[in-house]
Amino acid sequence: MRGPVYVIGWGSLIWDLDDLAPKVAGPWRMGAGPSLPLEFSRVSVKRKMGLAVCIDLDHGAPCPTHAIASRRDDPFAARADLAARERAPEAMIGVWCARSGRGEGRSAQQVGAWCEASGAAGAVWTDVTSNYLDHHGESFSLPHAEAYLQGLAGDGRDEAVRYIENAPEDTDTPLRRRLSQRLWWREEAARVARLDASEGGA
Repeated sequence: MRGPVYVIGWGSLIWDLDDLAPKVAGPWRMGAGPSLPLEFSRVSVKRKMGLAVCIDLDHGAPCPTHAIASRRDDPFAARADLAARERAPEAMIGVWCARSGRGEGRSAQQVGAWCEASGAAGAVWTDVTSNYLDHHGESFSLPHAEAYLQGLAGDGRDEAVRYIENAPEDTDTPLRRRLSQRLWWREEAARVARLDASEGGA
């Protein structure tokens, strides 16, 4: 007998299930998902123009992902749930059905292999792409991305720092490693942590 359908996550979904919360069961199984190529290469309007992590086949590094059980038996129903949480069309949500051995979305074969190995009935994941080129007129690169983050100000910079720092440690992408070595970033991370702590205690 196969296990549940899983939701695969690696970014804000880990700490903010939002309206997906009643549609999943149990805790996140940290590090238990398939390894996927991830990078903080998507400009996110929701994150005040900070960089969000996404599957990036060109610039991403293989990173562990995390899995939480959906309450749905049907992977396609689980896809609709995740699409609602992401405020995205279902075409931007990857899905794999173990029963049919078929899936949709980038990395479907990797996720399918993981489902087979883990005994999962299926899986769904956010399948948005990098939009860096669309926003900046040039391809993603580590120097340009660092300069872009450094140029953000106010709430936009706070949110950009907060998002990258809150991502699971396993989301160890080339950009995140670069930033961890930069004094300016470490100082910003400490400042935002103090800000959040003061607001939490207010």
